[in-house]
Amino acid sequence: MRETLVLNASFEPLSTVTSRRAVVLVMQEKAVVEHAHPGLRIRAASVEVPVPQVIRLSRYVRVPFRRWAPWSRRGVLVRDQHRCAYCGRRATTVDHVVPRSHGGGDTWLNTVASCTEDNHRKADRTPEQAGMRLLRRPFEPTPAQAMLSTLGVSVREELPGWASPAA
Repeated sequence: MRETLVLNASFEPLSTVTSRRAVVLVMQEKAVVEHAHPGLRIRAASVEVPVPQVIRLSRYVRVPFRRWAPWSRRGVLVRDQHRCAYCGRRATTVDHVVPRSHGGGDTWLNTVASCTEDNHRKADRTPEQAGMRLLRRPFEPTPAQAMLSTLGVSVREELPGWASPAA
């Protein structure tokens, strides 16, 4: 199922929803389509709608200010684009740079995406102790970056300039 970015009426990113939920919001006139997937349409008996990639709510929704993106294993994999931080191959697990047994926690700055082989090779050691080096340093994404990264790199490149994440 495709993900759709939901913008507030003020064009601030709020969340991502499934394409099906986005179509429902548009059909109920609670949102308008800002950008659609080229060539993809949803058809029903009496209606045909483009598959939304970005929708904007018709009414402003007040949300509490979020200073940081919540950490999750899925979030780490998405942030690192499912690429191993040690070898660059496809990553399926999350590795703690400083192992939990050595006091490392589940934080954005202490976790990286890793392939199973490198995760086992590093084991319960730091990268220096295991003789491994990180190809890229872990970073803490802003809430907007974390939300937009769930849409994927190829989708981000298709978004109009106003919808691109801040670096």
